[in-house]
Amino acid sequence: MPINLKGKSFLTLLDFSSSEIQYLLDLSRDLKSKKRAGIRGTTLEGRNIALIFEKASTRTRCAFTVACQDEGAYAEFLGKNDIHLGLKEDIRDTARVLGRMFDGIQFRGFDQAIVEALAEYSGVPVWNGLTDMYHPTQILADLLTIMEVFGKLKGLKLVYVGDGRNNMANSLMIGAARMGLDFVIGAPRSLWPEEDLYNRCVQIAASNNCTISLEEDPFKAVKGANAIYTDVWASMGEEAKKQEREQLLRPYQVNADLMSATGNPDTIFLHCLPANKGQEVTEEVFESDSSKVFDEAENRMHTIKAVMVATLGNI
Repeated sequence: MPINLKGKSFLTLLDFSSSEIQYLLDLSRDLKSKKRAGIRGTTLEGRNIALIFEKASTRTRCAFTVACQDEGAYAEFLGKNDIHLGLKEDIRDTARVLGRMFDGIQFRGFDQAIVEALAEYSGVPVWNGLTDMYHPTQILADLLTIMEVFGKLKGLKLVYVGDGRNNMANSLMIGAARMGLDFVIGAPRSLWPEEDLYNRCVQIAASNNCTISLEEDPFKAVKGANAIYTDVWASMGEEAKKQEREQLLRPYQVNADLMSATGNPDTIFLHCLPANKGQEVTEEVFESDSSKVFDEAENRMHTIKAVMVATLGNI
């Protein structure tokens, strides 16, 4: 049965089946090949896209902007001081106004409830560029990068070490469960993911012949890993916890010893960026041949383009 995502919002990978995610990855790969060949698209020609940013961004903002331009759309940046989102105006009202002026909306901010309200009331596709709960566009880029390195997803082992209850750990867990990767979170018990989300991912994984597990010992967690992933120890908005997190997560730093502990010379290193080199990852690992972080960063553009094309484009 053909995949049709036209008009669908992209808020969390929980809303997408394995086949739909694979469709987006295949479309990303096709769009990447076309861009490399210098072929500009017209699938979003005449479309106007609102890019709402409560949080600062390099990769997400640039990826959405360039992806829009590549496919013929106009992108309007709306920073937190540019509109009345949730302040002078009810979010539902802002959504209904923007939905009458724009064909699609990207939101990057704190509260998942905001992006869900935008999707419910705007009447146009809404794309989650990051919230405190989920970061689904990043996961597509991560999965595409892993596919490019290993030629597959199913049967691989992906390990995330660090803050195991942040948006990256949550979203990687969902993505791995959907796409058949064995996934381990190596984190202190106090930073394990919410139980309800973890249990849901365990059930999804079981239907895709893979496993989701939690491990306090980082060296046990990474054994046999094909890819090791980490993120900053204190996410945006948690700067006050920086010193506390550094003490708690220092044993989970991705360094040469942890990479060697996989027992796999072909293990790759992944990071959503920006990285605090010397904290969650050493300069040595970050700059090594095993590091694929800049492939991931580029792939943000191709996967974001695929999401917009699939949900809004003329294809």
